[in-house]
Amino acid sequence: MTKIKVLIVDDHALVRDGIRALLDLVADFEVIGEAANGKEALEKIKDLSPDVALMDLAMPVMTGLEATRKIRKEFPRTKVIAVTQHDDTEYVVPVIRAGARGFVTKMAASSEIISAIRAVHKGDSFLSSSAAAALIHDFQVGAARENEADLYDQLTEREKEVFKLLVEGKTTREIASVMVIGLKSVEAYKTSLRNKLNIHNQTDLIKYAIRKHVTTL
Repeated sequence: MTKIKVLIVDDHALVRDGIRALLDLVADFEVIGEAANGKEALEKIKDLSPDVALMDLAMPVMTGLEATRKIRKEFPRTKVIAVTQHDDTEYVVPVIRAGARGFVTKMAASSEIISAIRAVHKGDSFLSSSAAAALIHDFQVGAARENEADLYDQLTEREKEVFKLLVEGKTTREIASVMVIGLKSVEAYKTSLRNKLNIHNQTDLIKYAIRKHVTTL
């Protein structure tokens, strides 16, 4: 039986020992080495050619994120699985973009780590449920921001000018004076831009304006 060769990368010896003890119980796994930081991991990968590297992210000398980028470029045959304490978007998204094929937390069940190794070895990807949720959230936030950009682009130049003056606290009469237009025209612009943005109160308009860098209030 051909075994899946695994490299364990973590700066804590106790963590490496725990993962090794787990993997040693699995018949089709072989732990062929350990590394305490990203730089050492690259050296071990060059010498040992593991199939899978279990990669911690927060390490001295060279972080797991930087090591993952280098592995993807220099040793694409070795698949990286990020194994970390954190599962929020701040950690999941960058390491996936860097080239990791899997992401599990150190608190994950042993069965999840085993499944992750087998999945990425076959060429699939594996995300813990919490990591998948983080990626979905990141996608949704990005989509919302793109939608906001689209909505703002729908405003005419005159509507954008009224919008800026409005969120700066100018009254309808003051806006009319600045733009040299009638009061009814200002009200028409205000109604139109609010409908296009689907924002109908001053507080939300200001928040939106700050996000769009229309104002720094």
